[in-house]
Amino acid sequence: MNFTSKLVSPKRHKMGGMKELLFLALPIIASQSCETVMVFTDRVFLSKLSSEQMNAATGGGISSFLLLTFFMGLIGFSTALIAQFYGAKKYEQCSVTLVQSGIISFVAYPLIILALPLLYWYFEVTHISAGQIEYQKIYVQILVFGSIISLIRHSLSCYFSGIGRTKVVMIAAIVTMLINIGFNYIFIFGHWGFPAMGIRGAAYGTILSALCGVAIMVYFFFEEKNAKAFKVFQAFRFHAKTITTLLRYGTPAGTEFFVNFIAFSFLVFLFHSYNEHTATAASIMFNWDMVTFVPLIGIEIGITSMVGRYVGAKKLHVAERATYTAVRLGWFFSAFVVLMFVFIPHVLVDVFKPQQYDTVFEQARPLAIRMLQLASLYVLAEAILVSFVGALRGAGDTVWTMWVSMAIHWTFVPVTYLSLFVFNIGPVWAWTVLVFMFLLFCIVFYFRFKTGKWKTIQVIDHGTEG
Repeated sequence: MNFTSKLVSPKRHKMGGMKELLFLALPIIASQSCETVMVFTDRVFLSKLSSEQMNAATGGGISSFLLLTFFMGLIGFSTALIAQFYGAKKYEQCSVTLVQSGIISFVAYPLIILALPLLYWYFEVTHISAGQIEYQKIYVQILVFGSIISLIRHSLSCYFSGIGRTKVVMIAAIVTMLINIGFNYIFIFGHWGFPAMGIRGAAYGTILSALCGVAIMVYFFFEEKNAKAFKVFQAFRFHAKTITTLLRYGTPAGTEFFVNFIAFSFLVFLFHSYNEHTATAASIMFNWDMVTFVPLIGIEIGITSMVGRYVGAKKLHVAERATYTAVRLGWFFSAFVVLMFVFIPHVLVDVFKPQQYDTVFEQARPLAIRMLQLASLYVLAEAILVSFVGALRGAGDTVWTMWVSMAIHWTFVPVTYLSLFVFNIGPVWAWTVLVFMFLLFCIVFYFRFKTGKWKTIQVIDHGTEG
């Protein structure tokens, strides 16, 4: 059966079909949408104060997350590991894996704080405006000191995604989003007796709302039904074999996430350092790209969990079927994005229009519109990418994924630098080159999945587990 016939297969009621994927993915899509709404709302609120604060939140948010990416990627593999244990009916190991993720989080926290001065240095050498740098330092410092909350929240989300209880993740995300929007409105603009804190208030709102999300998932983790089924209270111990497995397969995933995110950060700062109106246009484009990528993140996490579960249950044919189901679902969501980017980019850009006339925004507006229209070329390809990457990670094929993904991402950086600062072809053509390079990226991962080498990887021991 070829690629096309697998995509149009009508047998969606079977294991690995559309109904099962939607059951897993839709709550994750909803929860990821909530995460994006929080970030997006921050940017919109701050854009009403100044383009400088909006740009600082974009650059600062990317930079602070950069310090977490290795550990987020490492911990993120626990979704696949927990799913494989769940598929193999080793339920206690699911809780044990979460505890090991928590141990990694607490070890990571001081290392993240120690790396904060590197970000300050990085801001100084990227030639962004002095005003933006000052705002970014404030924003980054608060987020980094609250990063332990983000790591624990991520660990809990991976646990519930791995066992298929994605509705818990969704509930926590919705509550977090609502609290975040309320806090940020109060703290940024100054309401209910609080002073107007601007970008500092945005950071405080993010941390406090994330803490509420942690509390909700902790409640569901210790809930009687979950505690009994997964032997939660017996799981609080260091488990050398499980943490070794998590480190072995999670380290490549974490390295890939970290190194690729550095490359992405360089891309953003290259556009930001070109000139101020290009920085604003790039911020608008990347913010909308983040919003529209949300459903695909949900699909990627969902297919990682499904493939992990069926690999753990030794049903490889079902895992393969589920992957092609993910491509179909991704294309469905992406079609709407294409229509928005092509036909109403001006409406999307004007969401970020400041309340007062802003010369920088008016100069950036036509550039941002053009960049969004170009982005429509790769959104369908993104559906292919997340489906096959998620499937490969779910099966444990993290080393190959790491090397290829890093190699491709790091070709983007010199190409962008040469386009902007050596050949001087301008931001539109530089972005065009990146878009077409991304299309090639997806083809590589499809052929890796097609080889079937992921079917030979054994992540967990199917014997007795101590």
